[in-house]
Amino acid sequence: MKTTKKHIIAFTISLMMMNSLDAQGNDRTFVVSDKVTVESVRYKNRFGITIAADLYYIKGMDKSVGHPALVIGTPYGGVKEQGAGIYAMTLAERGFVTLAFDESFNGESSGEPRHVSSPDIFVEDFSAAVDFLGMLPYVDRNRIGAIGICGSGGFAITAAQTDKRIKAVATASMYDMSRVNHYGWEDSMTEKEYDEMLDRLSLQRWEDFGNGEPEYNPSFPLETATEIPDSLDTIGSEFWEYYALERGHHPRARGGFTTTSALSFINFPLMAYIETVSPRPILFIIGENAHSRYFSEDAYERASEPKELYVVPGARHIDLYDRTDMIPFDKLEMFFMQNLK
Repeated sequence: MKTTKKHIIAFTISLMMMNSLDAQGNDRTFVVSDKVTVESVRYKNRFGITIAADLYYIKGMDKSVGHPALVIGTPYGGVKEQGAGIYAMTLAERGFVTLAFDESFNGESSGEPRHVSSPDIFVEDFSAAVDFLGMLPYVDRNRIGAIGICGSGGFAITAAQTDKRIKAVATASMYDMSRVNHYGWEDSMTEKEYDEMLDRLSLQRWEDFGNGEPEYNPSFPLETATEIPDSLDTIGSEFWEYYALERGHHPRARGGFTTTSALSFINFPLMAYIETVSPRPILFIIGENAHSRYFSEDAYERASEPKELYVVPGARHIDLYDRTDMIPFDKLEMFFMQNLK
């Protein structure tokens, strides 16, 4: 499947929602298991931005010894209280120390202006999470892995290209945001249209400077939606289902990044050196019916061994965000237990 202009637009505007408190009084889109402890933590990345994260570990864990740990990134535009938290909680139940974090400029993390999307800084956020985990006395520094969901899959792999402290990487429903913004433009627009886009974004920088604040791409309405607009295509409707409807809506996962954020991705080819992750392993998890599966399939072809492409029967892209009956947690547990030795 090829990325089209409609797909890019639908993806861009499909990342905002809100959520009520769960049964435990937490503003998560899921109920936290009574088997795990959750701690709200804060730490800085190398740019001085304060990262907000949730640390999960199983109750009764022996803190006198080191345990394997996992850094878990959110879907693009999402927050730690959604899918990343589900992964963190479930894998904590299975013995991992896990950290789900909000990307810089988003969620509860700091950074101004708000809702900037930066590939360089988002990649750094994964390494900053490794910094934090490696300082915990009950984490084995030699047994740290990373999971990236949707857009953070590309950030996780890119972080691992240079950060050898990340010993294994798994992605779920990966999106390559550089390809969406530039490297797949041949699939979606003419060269003239591409040049016009660059002209428009370049001029927008003057507009932003003059206004003293950035322009934002469209976001979802603040109120929870009850139905999917007829104007959306299949991909846009799928994101709306998760982010705008009750299924996954959350007030801090607003999407609508700054318009000029696209320029950073155009200049930043994520996963350009994916083959250098080897000999550390990469696991690509995709849904059988996911519109995004070609991102992982292409990345799998470029990656060096050891690598694996795992297909979840019947799953769409968003199903690997929160469908615990579809997310292959047994596979993830086995992958990381085998490779975080």
